[in-house]
Amino acid sequence: MKYYVMTLFPEMVSEGLHTSILGRAMDAGIISLETVNIRDYSEDKHRHVDDYPYGGGAGMVMAPGPIARTYDAILEKRNKPDRPRVIYLTPWGKVFKQEDAKELAKEDDLVFLCGHYEGVDERVLEEIVTDYYSIGDYVLSGGELPAMVMIDAISRMVPGVLTNEESGDAESFENSLLEYPQYTRPEEWNGRTVPEVLLSGNHKKIAEWRTERSIDRTMQYRPELMEQAVLDKKAGKYYKERLKNSEE
Repeated sequence: MKYYVMTLFPEMVSEGLHTSILGRAMDAGIISLETVNIRDYSEDKHRHVDDYPYGGGAGMVMAPGPIARTYDAILEKRNKPDRPRVIYLTPWGKVFKQEDAKELAKEDDLVFLCGHYEGVDERVLEEIVTDYYSIGDYVLSGGELPAMVMIDAISRMVPGVLTNEESGDAESFENSLLEYPQYTRPEEWNGRTVPEVLLSGNHKKIAEWRTERSIDRTMQYRPELMEQAVLDKKAGKYYKERLKNSEE
């Protein structure tokens, strides 16, 4: 997987992502990241990349020319016959979810366009963008942080990035459930003890306990997710009993 990020702040992206799990994956050559500074493709001697909006209004708009030239430079670097998926981060995009991370992780290359100011000239979006995504219903100063969030989530789904092969299958939002509670040593801390079932060594019972706690947590904090939850017969029976008890 190779990521290209078109941005006005390349250091923000590269320094923020080259750490922890993703940093190790980059060092191992499993994923790679190239930040491309849009200002490098400005034809203005002052490296301007924005201008006043037609029709008036506050703020500035990123011009189409520098962005298009940045994209063309990425195509030249890739030297492949296909055109990659280009993701533009915007509040009006599709809300990014775990299933999107899984789907996007199947791509060989992904290009992210990080906007700033009052946005990007619509014409260049129509020209190069294939996917519009948002990470939530709020406004940020630019697209860099959302791009970093998406790259982190997508990379975790790329084979080999996580050292534990099961880690990606046991996290929050798998089967639309939140992750179960986790515990480690010591067995007792501040008067609170680890649930006995986790100390039993009975893997079947542990799995059942974890599924039930995931259902409990999802019902408490994100009940809307239960509509898409994938449950086996036993877990489904537990959920129905919990739902019935909560309504009484």
